[in-house]
Amino acid sequence: MPSNAFSASPVIGLTTYRERARFGVWDTDSAVLHSDYLNSTAAAGGVPVLLPPVGGAPELAGLVDGLVLTGGADIDPGRYGAPPHHTTVFRPDRDAFEFALLYAALAAGVPVLGVCRGMQVLAVALGGTLTQHLPEVTGLADHQPATATFGKCEVQFAEGSRAADILGAHTTAHCYHHQAVATLGPELRAVGWADDGTVEAVERPGDQFVLGVQWHPEQQSDDVRLFAALVAAARRYREERA
Repeated sequence: MPSNAFSASPVIGLTTYRERARFGVWDTDSAVLHSDYLNSTAAAGGVPVLLPPVGGAPELAGLVDGLVLTGGADIDPGRYGAPPHHTTVFRPDRDAFEFALLYAALAAGVPVLGVCRGMQVLAVALGGTLTQHLPEVTGLADHQPATATFGKCEVQFAEGSRAADILGAHTTAHCYHHQAVATLGPELRAVGWADDGTVEAVERPGDQFVLGVQWHPEQQSDDVRLFAALVAAARRYREERA
């Protein structure tokens, strides 16, 4: 591999959707991801690599310097002991892959950023539960105002949290979720909240970078601070591993 700034940049794995998709002349089963994730990762100085939801999760965790658990379908509520709500749509193959990938990344010390569904994967994998349809709790649809339409909410962060260190005391978030964290296991703590009390950020205390946000930071192309923080942690991890 050539010795240059790009090749020396940390490799950031991004999980993908396994869905039917159309591109070119094809209409076929595909592994896909919004290009905003790629652009934000590259703009922050990382090398984005797509990780399809197939076997080999532990091996893949050993090949990347940082991991982004991306947005997507709901999580199988059976994983936290609940029956499915009529609005819940889940992908068991993706759940199996991402939970195994996350456990391997946590064990290896790989920095992790969870985005929307990715934050919920973090929560459930570490002993938490989810509210399956947020409008039934808040009485509002602000977090997912319409199909394929992002909402906006103000998020306040706990003083001294990793999220506050990166983003300051508050931020305006682009959100698209109808589910949310209900309870957290002992390894995670809530560090960000919307005005209606919805948990919008969680993190795992300790030296390893493990941060989840319920919104979609990749939609804010002029603000890649979360991706930059992940890339910086991934660079340190890469140097320590070398």
